[in-house]
Amino acid sequence: MLLRQPATPNSAPAGALPVDVRLMNAIAVLVFALAVLSLLAAGASWIGRRPQFALAAVRLEGDLQRNSVTTVRANALPHLSGNFFTLDLGQARAAFEQVPWVRHAVVRRVWPNLLVVALEEHQPVALWEGDENSDKMVNSHGEVFEANVGDVEDDSLPEFSGPEGSAPQVLRMYQRLLPLFGQLDTEITALALSGRGSWRVDLDDGASIQLGRGTEDEVNERTTRFVRTVPQILHKFHAPLESADLRHAEGYAVKLKGVTVAADAKAPQQPSHSE
Repeated sequence: MLLRQPATPNSAPAGALPVDVRLMNAIAVLVFALAVLSLLAAGASWIGRRPQFALAAVRLEGDLQRNSVTTVRANALPHLSGNFFTLDLGQARAAFEQVPWVRHAVVRRVWPNLLVVALEEHQPVALWEGDENSDKMVNSHGEVFEANVGDVEDDSLPEFSGPEGSAPQVLRMYQRLLPLFGQLDTEITALALSGRGSWRVDLDDGASIQLGRGTEDEVNERTTRFVRTVPQILHKFHAPLESADLRHAEGYAVKLKGVTVAADAKAPQQPSHSE
């Protein structure tokens, strides 16, 4: 009878390579990978030095109203480096977006040596109150940006003010209040949000309106009530509006030139002369 000798725990499976052979194979694979990477790096370096891949032109697209093509190129091109293949598109976009009045840039390559840049400019809707001689403005997206205010043809832009980061909120409120005060044939010249959340509106006829605090809907409701009823007061006393305070629970108080009136939302009361 033949007896098989039991396999020891350390015996290697049939066909297994010795440890030193496997280590040599791993080293060979690593050396090969490094060689391939070196060749790729050398090829990229060679491409980067080829004059035929240099960018021959930059084409600007978009409605440029505040900038000229010459101005944009003069500001952005010195910050571009590389050729068609090696140009960093992220850095290129940042170079164009640092040009005054440019809000957003989309940069793409067009074979064989053209760079196409689509530009979006800021559309100013208001001045943003800041330090003296500040050139901060608010665009149609509620973003604060800096540019030369002298480039704006419209000299009737309203002035916004508020805590840092509140520009989008101020713009939304302005868009809701504008048609309301338009019913009084007046324009908003300034809209301010205090640090405590209270709103104030200045009008082009010189009147200043304290709108108070609350949600946008609550402020809008108080303003709607005021706009609907204040013409009765103005007509009755034949005096221009100087100021109004809408922070009263049941109505509002108005001050006319030489006259102070306490009024509820339904009917005007008798005036008392101001000092």
